[in-house]
Amino acid sequence: MTERESEIAYLSFTARGRELSERLRAALGGEASCTREVSLSGWTAENFPRKRALVYVGAVGIAVRAVAPYLRSKATDPAVVAVDECGRFAVPLASGHLGGANELARKIAALTGGTAVITTATDLRGVLAVDEWARRHDCAVIHPEKIKSVSGRLLEGGTVRFYTAFTVDGIPPDGVEVLEVPDSIEVPDAPGGVEAANTGADGTVSPTVWLDVHRHPPLSLSPRVLVLGVGCRRGTRREALERRFSALCEHYGFWPEAFAAAATIDMKADEAGLLEFCAAHGWKLHTFRADELRQVPGTFTASAFVARRAGVENVCERAAVLLSKGELLVRKRAGEGVTFAVARRPVRLDWDL
Repeated sequence: MTERESEIAYLSFTARGRELSERLRAALGGEASCTREVSLSGWTAENFPRKRALVYVGAVGIAVRAVAPYLRSKATDPAVVAVDECGRFAVPLASGHLGGANELARKIAALTGGTAVITTATDLRGVLAVDEWARRHDCAVIHPEKIKSVSGRLLEGGTVRFYTAFTVDGIPPDGVEVLEVPDSIEVPDAPGGVEAANTGADGTVSPTVWLDVHRHPPLSLSPRVLVLGVGCRRGTRREALERRFSALCEHYGFWPEAFAAAATIDMKADEAGLLEFCAAHGWKLHTFRADELRQVPGTFTASAFVARRAGVENVCERAAVLLSKGELLVRKRAGEGVTFAVARRPVRLDWDL
């Protein structure tokens, strides 16, 4: 069971619907409720902002009216699916790709022997849905409003240039031209901005997608593979950590969304400012003992002061490498009583649709 699936909430309206919601909960995880115990409006208001997916076991119209006041953006809304109490049809209503509603509807239909009612054009035409691909590979989508132009280009039979800093296994889908991220990028000041840079010899415009942890013009997909190694003075406030993190991302051109977790030594596990900083970014703070950090292979920036206080000569670099099980990208940077380092997790990507 994935973390996303464990955050599904089901709401049923009848005894038969309740049986189906319990069956789905047992298979997919999550929490099941019934309107005999909770109100439709209250349940929706409570779960819409905190769950990854809402499943209404009942009429589509009920689900539509319930979620309508809360819908904001495909980038933030949870997946919303309606399934009839007999399990004949599972209908994704919102966040079909980024939120995973299409995939969830297919899973529900497979469990009930029903049909997933998929209406998105890219799915029906077998065209790459860049936002669903990003979700499957745990990539943050930067400027999701640009998805429409990319999908439109592919649906028209055009070509999308896909610049990538990562190896993507398999054969690219039709319409996708794969290029390596260049060392330097120049965006022209001509009318059309970024798209002007992607105008072919025939004058047609090819929307561009960037797959990288570094900042590029939209649309960007950023794999969440970076680990932030942290050291800090006792009592360091969240505001100082935020300033240093912003400076780090600005200096190295990282998307903040590319970071997946933070790591430090166990003696910092109760640092209030550090915990607040991590919570604000949605990261778990991982901590390690000094003896665990000392065993990390490699050459790290040594500090006699840190060695005396922590029992290991470097915390941030070693913690980042240990958690990521990958390569160190940025060595220790210090300021305002904070030290940061950055490591990258290994990642396997493929073109499977």
